[in-house]
Amino acid sequence: MTVFAGTLTALITPFRDGEVDQAALAEHVARQIDAGVDGLIAASTTGEAATLTQREHDAVVEGVVALAGERVPVIAGVISNSTAEAVRQAQHAAGCGAAGVLVITPYYNMPTQEGLFRHLSAVAAKVDLPMSLYNLPQRCGVELSVATIRRLWEMHPNIVAIKHGTGRCEDVPEIMQVTRIAVLSGSDLLTLPLMSMGAVGAVSALANLAPRAVVRLTQALHAGDLSAARDANGAMYPLARPLFALADNPLPIKTALALRGWCAEEFRLPLCPLAAEQRQRLEHLLLEFPLE
Repeated sequence: MTVFAGTLTALITPFRDGEVDQAALAEHVARQIDAGVDGLIAASTTGEAATLTQREHDAVVEGVVALAGERVPVIAGVISNSTAEAVRQAQHAAGCGAAGVLVITPYYNMPTQEGLFRHLSAVAAKVDLPMSLYNLPQRCGVELSVATIRRLWEMHPNIVAIKHGTGRCEDVPEIMQVTRIAVLSGSDLLTLPLMSMGAVGAVSALANLAPRAVVRLTQALHAGDLSAARDANGAMYPLARPLFALADNPLPIKTALALRGWCAEEFRLPLCPLAAEQRQRLEHLLLEFPLE
């Protein structure tokens, strides 16, 4: 099976005193693997990759690969609006043993569909690794069209998956009709419907906090047990929905981990801690819905 399947945790990047907290990262990786996740994604959106320096980005990817060993695949986030830097990040990932790359569409530049095609083609052509596209228009300001997804898939055999982060379900059947690309849910709130429609897994931020709950959901859906999947989704939804409504990812999820003592409550500017009222609401949520 492709490395892009099941529960793939989009790891936070823990900071302490302005630096990457390697000790907390090691503990977090071990916690995820012990919980049975299918793979780890290092240095992506949840990991605040946009504000990591080049050195930090490389060190985080290398560190997670080394910590995971052969136990689970590690997928490196390729997060840049510069094509040259995106290629460099992907090549670095291949060189340090990552099992695949997750490549975001360029943000801020507002490229056309042709520009998106050329950017993603340049990365795919330069690395011999399985590659997932990452469609996240609400953050990037641009959206991959189904036609561009098909064009990329037809040209590059190593483009095997897409993280579907549009917030919609209705375009997933169209993607699956015109390609054999594996679709991954890009929202914890949509994993059940998207996998019911044929998606093969989830890139999960919630799994940082409740990995076993997310694993139960994806495993039930892979087994075709819709009743068990509904139960799993019903158990985590009352926490996930208000959690992600508090603020944009990764603020709520990282604050929740800090409240559990798993990392420092530290972000890289321009991200900053939750307001006192939001943090108090989060504390109450964690007490009311204490998922493992």
